[in-house]
Amino acid sequence: MTDQLYLRDAQLQTFSAIVTAVSDDAVALDQTAFYATGGGQPHDTGSLAWAAGSANVTNVRKADGSHWHTLDGEMPEVGAEVTGTLDWERRHQLMRTHTAMHILCGVIWNEYQVPVTGGNMEPLKGRMDFAFDPLPEGFAQRVEELVNIEIANDHPIEVSFLGRGVALQDDDLIRTKVNLIPESVTEIRVVDIVGLDKQADGGTHVQSTSEVGTFKVVKTESKGKGNKRLRIELS
Repeated sequence: MTDQLYLRDAQLQTFSAIVTAVSDDAVALDQTAFYATGGGQPHDTGSLAWAAGSANVTNVRKADGSHWHTLDGEMPEVGAEVTGTLDWERRHQLMRTHTAMHILCGVIWNEYQVPVTGGNMEPLKGRMDFAFDPLPEGFAQRVEELVNIEIANDHPIEVSFLGRGVALQDDDLIRTKVNLIPESVTEIRVVDIVGLDKQADGGTHVQSTSEVGTFKVVKTESKGKGNKRLRIELS
């Protein structure tokens, strides 16, 4: 099992770890600050260095409880101590984008009481789907205005861990479908944009909404009855 350091400290940019397994062009580590693709957030990139060499990390995926880091270059041996360094500019852009998505969810729920149905992101842009049918008049402009207001309000962002039973009693977390998390998960990680949005979430976020930047809705699309998509960008 890989200890996911980013769950507790998303600001961590470098870390030390031990190689626990090697397979083809990827290594598993006992702990990592590299995020593995999942939950709509892409993997981190960066590098690993050890006494005998170094290599770039080009992909990170989860398998059998471990984080596998795909390397472009040399390969360390099992048992080697490595230093991992994240491509922090890319990670921070993803953190800003992920937080913007949560702000968007909170704004739409508070304004329209409509839940999110899906989403995906890249650095500084993404898409989110909502259960609208049809979209309200002037929707894109109104949402863009409200999201930028909440960004400027500088809400702190807090991460906590709740027992499953406690989490299932929280109306906000039930709204974001915490009950769909497998029953084998007994501790739920909660990301709270204080005063705006609270979700069960395993991704990385900035420390306050003011770090997000300027939010823009670039397009709205219909993805079928009761499912409308927003495409967004940050600057």
